[in-house]
Amino acid sequence: MDANGNNKTMRVLLLTTARSYRNAAFLNAAERLGIEVVQAVNMPKELAQSWGEGFSIDFTNIDESTVTIKDYHAVHPLRAILPVDDSGSVLAALAGEALGLPHNSQKAASATRDKLFFRRDLQGSGLNTPRFEEYITGEDISTLITNIGFPCVVKPRSLNGSRGVIRADNREELDAAIHRTARLIRSLRGQPQETAVSILVESYIPGKEVAVEAILDGGCLEILALFDKPDPLEGPFFEETIYVTPSRLPGELQDEIARIIAKAAKVIGLTTGPVHVELRLNNEGVWIVEIAGRSIGGLCSQTLQFGAKGSLEEIILRQACGLNFSGLQRSNQARGVMMIPIPGAGLLRGVDGIEQAKNIPLIENVEITTPLNNTVTPLPEGDGYLGFIFSRGETPQVVEEALRLAHQKLTFKIDPLLPMLQANIRGKSR
Repeated sequence: MDANGNNKTMRVLLLTTARSYRNAAFLNAAERLGIEVVQAVNMPKELAQSWGEGFSIDFTNIDESTVTIKDYHAVHPLRAILPVDDSGSVLAALAGEALGLPHNSQKAASATRDKLFFRRDLQGSGLNTPRFEEYITGEDISTLITNIGFPCVVKPRSLNGSRGVIRADNREELDAAIHRTARLIRSLRGQPQETAVSILVESYIPGKEVAVEAILDGGCLEILALFDKPDPLEGPFFEETIYVTPSRLPGELQDEIARIIAKAAKVIGLTTGPVHVELRLNNEGVWIVEIAGRSIGGLCSQTLQFGAKGSLEEIILRQACGLNFSGLQRSNQARGVMMIPIPGAGLLRGVDGIEQAKNIPLIENVEITTPLNNTVTPLPEGDGYLGFIFSRGETPQVVEEALRLAHQKLTFKIDPLLPMLQANIRGKSR
């Protein structure tokens, strides 16, 4: 029986990866709603069979993967296709179109996946957009410097979580940032280090940074949460740490943020599903850093609860299946999360102070998600966190203070890698 009390099964295909933090949250939400979730995992078939339920799929082979999904749908009809992470957004759009399910266009999905496409789409829209250029490695950077100026930011076109994003304040730093980002991209693609790489370079946007969690339904935007990011994100790397909601921004500015996001979504053609938006605020107004066609990453969704409607994942599944999700009311209590940063590269050997951190007033939980004896790498090459700290209280200020106090209780033992191995990793990823 489904969430409407009907006998017809509601089945959702989740496009995911084995490393995603979000799988369990979606599976738990689906169980509460009576929705069947099938996981299509981006990994080789042999590994997927040993990993668990679902089937393997290749997000980079769109045509073949769309056929795989169509064949599955013919036997096990799907109500919706949801990408958990950015990597599955384009496939979700094309497969949704092929199956006649609610979907975003390929163009819109590509704009959320490719930072260069996104900047090009916003040009001429009337929205604040930094100066930007596509740079192909090997070209002279003089024109780039003339057109963009300093400070500027070097970005991979498709990585997320600030991975490979580096600020440069002069020519020497720009040259080093380009080489470092290009090496990372080539390493992830398994390409020779002389391979030409396309990179986005844009002018640095100063100001306070915030994040918005929202959902689109038939092109109509509903804001679910506005998060303050109290730590300054000025570079040279841009590691996020604390998210706190509700925001302490004035109501008029929050309304303007919602208007800007709705306009940007319309410009790039997004019409359905969750969106996660990063923005900067300064004297010139609201600037969108990027829009992702998926919900918030990591375990951060645990900060959001919507009364009887449940978790963020329940809201997303309800919307995807055409179920009622109106009348959302988020808890009035302030909530926050700290994504525990990686202080250095090496092998994580131990974590001390977890119980002391949990005993800080207003702390709900401390979860260390990186297994011991695993290699950890900080930004800009790294792509994860050591774990998460959660707090809840009466005001955003006390929640933020509790997160900082709890983090101070934690100490991490990270053994440096052997010099030869460390040099090898540096050569491949920097």
